[in-house]
Amino acid sequence: MLATLDAQTQAFRDDVLAGLAAAIPAIPARWLYDRAGSELFDAITKLPSYYPTRTETALLTSIMPEVAALIPTGTAVVEFGAGSATKTPILLDAIHPAAYVPVDISGDYLEDSAAQLSAGFPGLPVIPVTADFTRPFAFPALVADLPKLGFFPGSTIGNFVPRSATDLLRHFRELLGTGALLLIGMDRVKPVERLIAAYDDPDGVTARFNLNLIERINRELDGSIPPDAFRHEARWNDILSRIEMHLVATRDVAFSVAGQPFALHQGQSIHSENSHKYGRRGGRVLLLAGGWTPLAEWTDPAGDFAVILAEAQPNRSAP
Repeated sequence: MLATLDAQTQAFRDDVLAGLAAAIPAIPARWLYDRAGSELFDAITKLPSYYPTRTETALLTSIMPEVAALIPTGTAVVEFGAGSATKTPILLDAIHPAAYVPVDISGDYLEDSAAQLSAGFPGLPVIPVTADFTRPFAFPALVADLPKLGFFPGSTIGNFVPRSATDLLRHFRELLGTGALLLIGMDRVKPVERLIAAYDDPDGVTARFNLNLIERINRELDGSIPPDAFRHEARWNDILSRIEMHLVATRDVAFSVAGQPFALHQGQSIHSENSHKYGRRGGRVLLLAGGWTPLAEWTDPAGDFAVILAEAQPNRSAP
């Protein structure tokens, strides 16, 4: 039996039990990111086949003078899903914010990356917040009344189906407040072969990242899922414009999680992640639906990736 659970483990358990019991088994992608998952994802971003990180990093570097000119003095940067914060120094160097608040669900990994970043920016208040950014959380008192810039790079918005992505953007608006800005990265649609290669690398790093979810469930939720009964699979879903990651059962398998029994037939899968790809207009419409008005948009020369700056403008009573 599980001991009394902290709030995060309780949420993890609830999502896993509900997801495994669903007609189409699925677990929210945020639970891929325990410490091991975060480290594996960091390794993925360095793979030759994984274009998003290096493309966005180069794009951010090139556009940052233009971005900085649009950011008010005294702004606090709030990064949602900060992880290793590899792109963050590009932004902090350019805008010299009043404070930096990285928010991530993986607490120990967040503390380590925040400490490293703080060492590189002496004098900058760096205040990590361990939280699920999809749910309400409180800002540190130091930044509560400062103007805010939300930073959401990496095309993480693509992990959410459009309905949930819209809800998340509205949640960001409520957290950051009217007048806040949001700098967000979005991956673009491109040839299927490139997309599949980015999410199913030949070295198997992405497979280990996906399969680590099983290890986490077993460790934290008293699971008995046999890892060798599953394989990683990346699929392109053209009608929904997204890459999907699945854990596919290689044989009939029965197991338990938190004392509850489950079974999957050979070929059934646990859907573990989406990565939606947006066209030029689709990304802007998504932001508008979430309460953010695009102010500027930049892309790399090949048009593989976009970075958009948007504002939470006051609500209008008429078009």
